[in-house]
Amino acid sequence: MLLQDKVVIVSGIGPGLGIKLAVLAAENGACAVVVAARTASKLDKAEEKIKQLGLGTVVLKMPTDITDTEACASLVKLAVDNFGRIDCLINSAFDPCTYQPIESAKLDDWRRTMEVNLFGTMNLTQAVIPQMKSQGGGSIVMVNTMVTRRPLEMQGGYGASKAALSSATSHLALELGKYGIRVNSTFMGWMWGAPVRFYVKYLAEQQGISPEEVKADIEKHIPLGNIPTDYDCGKAAIFLASDYACAMTGACLDVNGGEYIPH
Repeated sequence: MLLQDKVVIVSGIGPGLGIKLAVLAAENGACAVVVAARTASKLDKAEEKIKQLGLGTVVLKMPTDITDTEACASLVKLAVDNFGRIDCLINSAFDPCTYQPIESAKLDDWRRTMEVNLFGTMNLTQAVIPQMKSQGGGSIVMVNTMVTRRPLEMQGGYGASKAALSSATSHLALELGKYGIRVNSTFMGWMWGAPVRFYVKYLAEQQGISPEEVKADIEKHIPLGNIPTDYDCGKAAIFLASDYACAMTGACLDVNGGEYIPH
């Protein structure tokens, strides 16, 4: 039980990685999971999935737009008022940006994406820091992407926003270490779940081939031979959130089946 008796906040609850992270937190012993997303129905789904585990995990839900600093403060207050502490924050909320080449990109789309992926993530992170300081420590995990290291066609805006988050995270880890607060990142590659299924379908339409052919072409570049599921990739974030990673801060953990292996 990597998160035994921990209070965990997970942002970005949706049909992909976010809901898997919430379920994984409960499966790994969290006493409470606080879930946040802009859409209330997605939070209801996460609560349902966690209750189906039968572990007695307490679930708190709050519709939250992380680009709103007051909403982030309210979410943190809800957690502290109910449990007195916040042990882990997993920042999973993101905006994928519009798929478009950089040379003709609408930069307003980039600004919207940056507002969520960088500034929104920092809003929620800043909101938990005072509580983590007062309790003597905590763990913050940023869900980042392999796209910052290996560019993908049409994902320049998304990659730029996540690269900015990566830099901010490194500085934050340096600043917060003396307070016992760890800040680490997972750099996710392809994850088989709703967002990637949508993107594979998009690529298939653009290239005039089947989604199965697109998927096979992706998988031939992955040493493990398949696109890992978002559930399995989420386990890496749970590890970084846990005390098993107590000697780690500022780490960049690649989670991509070996597709990105530095040379």
